[in-house]
Amino acid sequence: MSEPTVREQAVGLLRAGVPNAEVARRLGVPPGTVAWWKHRENARRGELPGRKRSTCPHCHGDPLDTAAYCHLLGLYLGDGHILHPPRQRAPHLTVTCDDRWPGVMDSVERAMRRVLPNNSPCRVRREGCHDVKVYSTHLVCHFPQHGPGRKHERRIVLEPWQQAAVDAHPWELLRGLLHSDGCRITNWATRMVGGTVRRHEYPRWFFTNTSADIRRIFTDTLDAVGVEWRASAPRPRGQVNVSVARRASVALVDAHVGPKW
Repeated sequence: MSEPTVREQAVGLLRAGVPNAEVARRLGVPPGTVAWWKHRENARRGELPGRKRSTCPHCHGDPLDTAAYCHLLGLYLGDGHILHPPRQRAPHLTVTCDDRWPGVMDSVERAMRRVLPNNSPCRVRREGCHDVKVYSTHLVCHFPQHGPGRKHERRIVLEPWQQAAVDAHPWELLRGLLHSDGCRITNWATRMVGGTVRRHEYPRWFFTNTSADIRRIFTDTLDAVGVEWRASAPRPRGQVNVSVARRASVALVDAHVGPKW
């Protein structure tokens, strides 16, 4: 077994209650270096004064609100992204929300707080919308689909533990996907009835996404809850519309997802 490094020796002494100055004297290092090592060790353990570490079911065994997680997963897959700029200590998850739907924006922030209860989301104003953000060193643990490039340019597959959560809360995932990259509209058509042209209106849900993998996650989940759907031909930029138009299926989505607000 290799000898412990000076830093490891210092951390061991500090954990044993030896004062900073005494650790510095014993090991022959500057007191400021010892103080910095102590700060980093406390940060790693989530023991900084007034600060709690990010929760993580994978790294720390913390409980996870799986219903809120499925909702946030849908929002991330639909209209979210994770960034980790070089000068920032932690990556951040951003979900962009149109200002026309303040209720959706509130639901995004609420889901972030329930999934990461020790982290505080914030809102950044942009033209016509807000970015709802949350910072955490464990975001990649929660969203292993993160990677370089855009989501539609890489493979997106749910991990077994994610699929188990979705199986338990399919409507929460669908709500996140539809409230980010979906909409509910009223279609109309005309038909001749007794010699008179009549206009017939009917509601329809649409989900539009460029990633075939994300669309497959969406349609597989629709199949699991008994919702009938159809997919359009790809548009010039690769987007595909998945529509739910049959009356019973629209009513089912309305009952469990609800409109944007």
